[in-house]
Amino acid sequence: MMYWQEDEGKGDGVEIPEDVVDLLFKISCKTLPLDHGYALSQQIQHYLPWLADEPKAAIHQIHVAESANGWMRPDDPESEVLCVSRRTKMSLRLPSSRLDDAKALMGKTLDIDGHELTVGDFTTKKLSKLTTIFARYVDTGGLEDENQFLESMAQQLGDKGIRIKKMMSGRLLTHRTDQGDILTRKLMLSDLEVKESFLLQEQGIGDKQLLGMGIFMPHKGIDAVNKKQE
Repeated sequence: MMYWQEDEGKGDGVEIPEDVVDLLFKISCKTLPLDHGYALSQQIQHYLPWLADEPKAAIHQIHVAESANGWMRPDDPESEVLCVSRRTKMSLRLPSSRLDDAKALMGKTLDIDGHELTVGDFTTKKLSKLTTIFARYVDTGGLEDENQFLESMAQQLGDKGIRIKKMMSGRLLTHRTDQGDILTRKLMLSDLEVKESFLLQEQGIGDKQLLGMGIFMPHKGIDAVNKKQE
């Protein structure tokens, strides 16, 4: 499903501050449950309890062997585990002021529903200037209808002062938590202003970033998605 308006000029020459960055942790892990967002969040917050009070904190779910720059995730419906390679990283998005605090994770072994994940050291990565961004999982608020979801997203983004010109959603997924199931869809936004892209990367959308939801990342462009779907 696609939401599309005519393109307008982009805001160029905007300097991206480094107040918020991605931390890319090396990990030692053989397998993970496909649906691991809740368990990963609980384990990380055990060692970093201050995350719950940090409004710009986010925990990316762990992904492997992606195609189309992460838009299409190859998952086997008959298998519920991910095979984690040595190159796979665990990512947190945090204010730069929290980098030293995040070192408390290093050397810890997390129990992700019976799968061990040992955390190594990390490098940092700045947020992107690209104006096509996507979130792998966005909480639908219980909405199953795709049109209603896009309308809801347009409203929420509008409340942030962002007028959407191009927006695409993905298939409905279910995530299990101890508070019940959460329905999500992938969401891509294109032709944003640079400052809008940065705002969404920094703030996300919704209130479940610690579960890996509503976290925006750069995408090469919408054409790659269209070709993948043809």
